[in-house]
Amino acid sequence: MAGALDGSAFSSELLSYEGPFGVGYGVAAFEVDDMPGSSQAEAVLEEEAHGSDPLVDLARATVESYVEGKGVPDLPDGLPSEYMHHRAGVFVSLHERGGLRGCIGTIEPQQHCIAEEVVANAVSASTADPRFPAVTPEELDFLEYSVDVLGEPEPVGSLLELDPKRYGVIVRHGFKRGLLLPDLEGVDTVADQLAIAKSKAGISPGEDAKVERFEVVRHSAGGAPRRR
Repeated sequence: MAGALDGSAFSSELLSYEGPFGVGYGVAAFEVDDMPGSSQAEAVLEEEAHGSDPLVDLARATVESYVEGKGVPDLPDGLPSEYMHHRAGVFVSLHERGGLRGCIGTIEPQQHCIAEEVVANAVSASTADPRFPAVTPEELDFLEYSVDVLGEPEPVGSLLELDPKRYGVIVRHGFKRGLLLPDLEGVDTVADQLAIAKSKAGISPGEDAKVERFEVVRHSAGGAPRRR
């Protein structure tokens, strides 16, 4: 029972216990909270009903293939043409049980197309984020995926032009450069956003920095973990 319920939230109730022959027999009821009908499961089912995003599918397939020792998979047939013929910076984010598990991306495109950018950054997010150890095969079912495709950055003349929910920011000081994606949990003000971006770049709070903003298209459909 412990193995069957591993990774699930559940409640239990002991219904009866008797030992008529010197051996105890217990009868208990277990109710799994994230089975269909719960809010978490309904969210997963709703996402599945609406289909998954091809970039999210590509990120997941890449991570699973690479972590399982099968190498980088070939690009699948049938990807939308804009992902095969356009270039952009891309960030791949992995979460596990509500916490960040890896996030690596490129401000400017390094590959021939968006699809190849997703593959390269999916490998890096799962194996080369210096904040975390490499993802193990045992974690794969618990990973949540999202892919952000970056728009062109534009210079900011005033901090009033920033909005941490809509725009990501890039800060630059000399050779130092830091980026923070938009609409992140816990980043609610422009001051918070710039402080974190500066910290990531190694720019001290008192140093001036050039600021650019950018928008993203966030792809998350189909990225829910298989197990919770």
